[in-house]
Amino acid sequence: MGSVKRRRGKTLAVLALLLALSCSGKAPEAPGRPPGREEYQAGNLPVPEGTEKAGTGLTIGFSVATDTFIMERWNKDMKVFSAAAQELGAAVIVQLSAGGSREQIAQINYLVNQHIDMLVVIAHDTDLLSEAVKQIRDAGVPVIAYDRMIMGVPLDAYISFDSRAVGRMFGAALLKAVPRGNYLVVNGSVHDANSYEINAGLHETIDPVAGRGEISVVREIWLEEWSFDEALEKIGAVFEETLDRNVRIDAISCGNDQIAGAAVQLLAERRLAGKVAVVGQDAELINCQYIMEGVQLMTAYKPIGRLGVRAARLAMAIAEKKSLPPDLLLDNRSGVSVPSYIEKPIAVYKENMEVVIKDGFHSYEDIYRTVLDSPGGEAPGLP
Repeated sequence: MGSVKRRRGKTLAVLALLLALSCSGKAPEAPGRPPGREEYQAGNLPVPEGTEKAGTGLTIGFSVATDTFIMERWNKDMKVFSAAAQELGAAVIVQLSAGGSREQIAQINYLVNQHIDMLVVIAHDTDLLSEAVKQIRDAGVPVIAYDRMIMGVPLDAYISFDSRAVGRMFGAALLKAVPRGNYLVVNGSVHDANSYEINAGLHETIDPVAGRGEISVVREIWLEEWSFDEALEKIGAVFEETLDRNVRIDAISCGNDQIAGAAVQLLAERRLAGKVAVVGQDAELINCQYIMEGVQLMTAYKPIGRLGVRAARLAMAIAEKKSLPPDLLLDNRSGVSVPSYIEKPIAVYKENMEVVIKDGFHSYEDIYRTVLDSPGGEAPGLP
């Protein structure tokens, strides 16, 4: 760890450069946990074999853009990663930016000033963060891109779920439910490389069927951010051009569950909820409830427990210069292939919702609450 500690002196040299990239040199304060968020219990997660639990003196900075924090899953990612890293002997400083790339750069500047040995980043913009990441790595601090690939700069590692597989799951679910009909595609943030991977996987699945004339993509839209409100506005505009003018939509592919929630709300206003197949990802609680109610078809569930523990083990290995073979090497337009560690998502329908429950991601009572509260509602027991 001596070589790691010696890097701390070098990190101070990048502070002025990061400040020049940010809109403010003032370090953002770390907000507390927002009210109403459920805890994802990570205490029982297994410690990877071969990793010492004794204190290492390693300090990991975890930078999260706040615009993503409103989603349930990021709260859980941070808790799982932090608990696993602390169990392995590292200290973790979690910082939430005020939103946007410039604010996240200021946040990263703050973390560097805390003498971190490793930076883990959930990027707001997977392109605009590259210069800040370059300055940090040039100072000798390793950087891991968590969930979102950072483009145009060499990285020490990337860890995420298979986003192209998520897109394939979307396509397979919709084609099975709606083998013939009109499709609406609502993609995620244009600033997130994962959006394009999901889109590629979706089209890989549905384009051959569309080419035979069995389905038709009536509209495809992109969002600026992963935003429920933006999705509500843009999907609403499409509905005014289609549904409100008697152009039928039979299936909607949504970049994530927040977008799917906006689609379900708009469909419900037109008394079409449950009559149009809707898919999303992240297994947010309300969307799991929607699936049980029959107004959402499927969500792509990501076992965050596995990802968070693996990310903590990866951070320790890189900081201590230990070998941890990647699953594959990916191109991020930097000229240097990025060692990548990829977990598999799981397509969750009404029939296999127990996957989410048995993982401890949501409780049985929470998922089935709306079903049980409905007149004559019954919930099945777990197999």
